Amino acid sequence: MPRLSFLALSLIPLLLLVGSGAAAEPLRMPLWPARSPVGNGDFDSYSGSITVHLPPKSEATGTAVVICPGGGYGGLMAKPEGHGIARWLNVHGVAGIVLEYRLPQGRHQVPLLDAQRAIRMVRHSAADWQIKPDQIGIMGFSAGGHLAATAATQFDQGDPTATDMIEREGCRPDFALLIYPVVSMGQFSHGGSRKNLLGESPAADLVKRYSAEEQVTAATPPMFLAHAVDDTLVVPENSRQLQAALQARGIDSEYVELAGGGHGLNGYKGPFWDEWQTKSLAWLARHHLIPATHTPATRTPAP
Repeated sequence: MPRLSFLALSLIPLLLLVGSGAAAEPLRMPLWPARSPVGNGDFDSYSGSITVHLPPKSEATGTAVVICPGGGYGGLMAKPEGHGIARWLNVHGVAGIVLEYRLPQGRHQVPLLDAQRAIRMVRHSAADWQIKPDQIGIMGFSAGGHLAATAATQFDQGDPTATDMIEREGCRPDFALLIYPVVSMGQFSHGGSRKNLLGESPAADLVKRYSAEEQVTAATPPMFLAHAVDDTLVVPENSRQLQAALQARGIDSEYVELAGGGHGLNGYKGPFWDEWQTKSLAWLARHHLIPATHTPATRTPAP
């Protein structure tokens, strides 16, 4: 009997549920089969993970979103900015893939490697999970928004010679949703996120490399951004600068500047939290990623 890969083995329970038409139980799986790359030729013994939340088979739209929780690159707000969001997406027929990425501790390539790997994994398993391989987006909150913005501006088409079939998949997301994101590592950066990602005194080339507003090209995917005008922890200039860069290069984008709510939008509730959800659903519908019938907001299920 041929030996199954670690990914194939982990998918068996999920595939049985998907095939039955029932809503699948969330399934957590490691990103990397053994050692995890750090980006400089070294490896890490710890692997990040994804948790796959699939909508009922009868309601699946074919769209999926890799979700990057925030936490200042020093922790992960995986419940409110991860699993709760995945369940909200499921209500609208969208697969929610919660990414628990490795924290950088100054190893700046580690979170991006994990985000890219997550996109590759979703694309590789698209047929099994009822996902269309050209409808895979990325979403992030706060520092997770920085990771999502970085993944949306730094990507490749995969390595066609890789022995790991997942690595043959491209990691460009087809769209991005950024909610009160850290974007820049420059003047308007969130100090804690910058220090945790790049270290105490990063070189100018690293600052530019991880400032997403500096990395927008004609190949950058469409983006939706939302930020509170009174966010003093991660100032809205982050989103404003990225939106300006997107517009300058003709990238389809929408920026919603919320009238209040601060960072975290009043603890993930209230009118400003509902506003970004309503408008992001309308944006997804305009891009034919969900049906227009799904545009009325449904409150995020409790974490």
